[in-house]
Amino acid sequence: MMDADVFFTSLPVPTVLIDSDETINDLNPEAEGFLNASAKSARGTPVWDIIAVDAPLEDAFARARETGTPLFVNDADVGSGQRAPVPCALHLAPLSDGSGKMILMITPRELAGRMTQNHTVKSAAKSAIGMAEMLAHEIKNPLAGITGAAQLLSMNLNAQDLELTDLIVAESRRIVKLLEQVEQFGNLMPPERRALNLHDVLDRARRSALLGFGARMKIIEDYDPSLPPALGDKDQLLQVVLNLLKNAAEAAGDQGGTIRLHSYYEHSFRMRRSDGTGQSLPLQIEVIDDGPGLPDAIRADVFDPFVSGRDNGTGLGLALVSKIISDHGGWISVNSVPGRTVFRMSLPRADKTNADILALGQET
Repeated sequence: MMDADVFFTSLPVPTVLIDSDETINDLNPEAEGFLNASAKSARGTPVWDIIAVDAPLEDAFARARETGTPLFVNDADVGSGQRAPVPCALHLAPLSDGSGKMILMITPRELAGRMTQNHTVKSAAKSAIGMAEMLAHEIKNPLAGITGAAQLLSMNLNAQDLELTDLIVAESRRIVKLLEQVEQFGNLMPPERRALNLHDVLDRARRSALLGFGARMKIIEDYDPSLPPALGDKDQLLQVVLNLLKNAAEAAGDQGGTIRLHSYYEHSFRMRRSDGTGQSLPLQIEVIDDGPGLPDAIRADVFDPFVSGRDNGTGLGLALVSKIISDHGGWISVNSVPGRTVFRMSLPRADKTNADILALGQET
């Protein structure tokens, strides 16, 4: 039979053991990371002094203790003095040993849909790849002929008729560009992952954006200087950040706006796969803008191919972003309201072996 302490520390979600006087008895490692507090420092502290919940739980907590029945709270914002609140589900239940102790399990909402979204992303990617292979060659060849014929016709036309041939050429080129983007989505090579500094990627993307599409934007650096190396493909992750910056700049329009690049470490963030295995994704990168936010109609499907909130948008940029992050074994999510849109990427850190490989590569 598994030891109770081993079981408690092995739970994959933040879990708090609460004494009969509503003080903290213990935190499992996931809870220590989530609350940014050690079990040693939290013991004996009133539970609601450390855990902030935007719902009146004291009375429900007391009833659950008195009746010996579990309590479930969905969609509550939970935080602490050390971290901002995030939407969570709470499970609270008394222990059956008559000690009066309660166990509180905190499940961040984005964890619940993680595997479903990953499966959807990969299925959507396969569909887009299949369509690219089937249609690209058959469509691009006739379009080349149409474009050439329109250009030949334009040589003997008056100014009024030239508008029509110019329209044919412009629209044909736009379709070719769309097909090339679909092909890029399908032909993306697997990432060549190695240890890298994420801040180097962010700085390179920021400088590139400010010299081009983001010239009207103010881009703020908000980095955790102690962030360890990530395990990833530098060029592909640069493409991800550039796509997110470009979307934010285009959403802001001519008036411009502010983008904040935020990096931080979150010990408790893990990806749990369908086969039961898991991977720690502690490195967090957020691209935060103050634009109008995502339209309600596409917010839930924004990472699917051909879903776009812009006129004449292809809807492939965020699908490509999601595919790259998924191929890295990472996770991407979005939280958007008018005036604040946050794209959050969670990535694995490089272990010592990867760091040694990077150091050897730099020496040679």
